[in-house]
Order: sequence, then C-alpha cells, then structure tokens
Amino acid sequence: MRWLPILVLVLSFALMAPGLAATTVGTATQNLTEHSWMYFQGYMDDTRIYQTEPGYAGQKLVSGTRGSGTVSRTQFAQVYGGSDYDELSFNEWGVFDYRPYTPPPTQSDLKNALCAKNYEVGSVISESYSNIQQLVKDTNIYQDDQVSVYQIGSIARATTKIGSRVQKNFNTVPAYTMGGTYVGDLNIRMQIETGNSSILTLPCP
Repeated sequence: MRWLPILVLVLSFALMAPGLAATTVGTATQNLTEHSWMYFQGYMDDTRIYQTEPGYAGQKLVSGTRGSGTVSRTQFAQVYGGSDYDELSFNEWGVFDYRPYTPPPTQSDLKNALCAKNYEVGSVISESYSNIQQLVKDTNIYQDDQVSVYQIGSIARATTKIGSRVQKNFNTVPAYTMGGTYVGDLNIRMQIETGNSSILTLPCP
C-alpha cells in the first residue's frame, strides 16, 4: 500500500506532460515586419490579415483594397504575437483615384512565377505574372533556420499575383496572411521579414 501514492503521482505527471508541451509550442513568439509601397493603374483586389492570438484574444487587423483606378499607397506593419506580450502596429498612407479599367485587346502567353518557403521559420511567399506585356523584376530572398527575408521589386504590365503567409505551427493562428491580384500597370516594392522557429508546412498561396 505504500507504493500507491507514488504510482499515482507518476501517472499524473505523465498525463500532464503532453499538455504542457503543447502549451509551450502554441505560445511561442512570432515576429513579423512588413514594408510595402506601390503605384498602380488598373484593377486590383488585395487583402492583408494580421493577428496575434486565436479566437477572441490578442490583436486583430484587416486591410483591403478592391476596384479599378489609380492607387499610390505605402503600408508598414509590425506584429509581435504568441506570448504574454502581444503588440500590433500598422500605418497606411494612400491616394486612391477611381478610373474605369479596360484590359488590353491582346493577351500574352508569357508567364513567370516564384514560390519560396521556409519550413523552419514557418513562412511562405509567392509571386506570379501572366499575360505579360512588360516585366522588370528584382526579387531577393534570404532564408536560414532563424529568419526569412523576402524582397520584391517589380515593374509590370501584366496580371500580377502576390501571396504570403506566416504561421509558426498548428497551435497558433497565422500572424500574417496576404493575397493580392493586380491587373494593369504595377510598380511595387515590398519586404517581409519574420523570425523564430516553426514546425508547420505551408502551401504556396
């Protein structure tokens, strides 16, 4: 009978251990910084979602633009989430001028695409261009086990699609989700930087 309390304590610890591990993984910090500038003429549809915690907790922000016209816009965002200290900052400056958009009479079969993933950090970005009339691009990517840096610089007369997702693991929400389609003349400079470790496999947006 003297062994019974000891066995109970050992079993209780074994049952609690997985829960403690899941909590530790789920609350790991996810940091993100984004700089974006664009000048665009045509039709666009883009959305950005930032959040630090799942459900009715943490900080949430959604930004989107849809329609045809001329857009000059600058965006800056910082996200620190998944810990006891959550913070989200966002700044947008823009000039939006409505103009009807008429697609060019001819289509092009020229295409260009890129998708980069960092499984260690938990980030992915993709850019693709179709119906290319003109494209000058400068894409720079740096990835290691601690950080991902994506830099896009493009001047395009085409259908441009850019997408990105940053999510540490299955126990966290995406700190950043972005998807944009731009049909027309686009001049864009965009940088996304995120760090820390991940165990999540992300598909290309």
